[in-house]
Amino acid sequence: MANETDIQSLIANFTEQLTQVIRRKTLEQVLAALGGDQPAAPVRRGPGRPRGAASAAPARRAKGGKRSAAEMEQFTAELVAYVKANPGQRGEQIAAALKTDVKTMRLPMLKLIAAKAISTKGQRRGMTYFPAGGGSVAASKAEAPAKKKAKRGGKKKAG
Repeated sequence: MANETDIQSLIANFTEQLTQVIRRKTLEQVLAALGGDQPAAPVRRGPGRPRGAASAAPARRAKGGKRSAAEMEQFTAELVAYVKANPGQRGEQIAAALKTDVKTMRLPMLKLIAAKAISTKGQRRGMTYFPAGGGSVAASKAEAPAKKKAKRGGKKKAG
């Protein structure tokens, strides 16, 4: 049977290893929250642990990290398709339907507007989005001069 010193030694070794694992995991979580990709120290494997056992978490883009060109292209295509299917919606409505937030949607939407694939009406949070050349925006722009003419012609001078 193992004597008391052997047991104490095993307990001390176990607590040291457990402390190292907890520190490493905490550091990885802090780095991930700050946007760091690489762990600060190499992963040390204990005895008896196979080579592939210390696997990292699945590859995820850190919050605030860049999107790949493929991700941007896919999201842009989703935006165009959604706006074509649902013209006249605001940014919050589009973001909710695509299960994202307005901030994530902002850059692809600005690129689409610059490329004239999407047109807008209104300002800021009241801005609505339409497919390029959509009847709604063109019709509203065509109506504006007609309304002005009607107002101008409506008044008669006395005299």
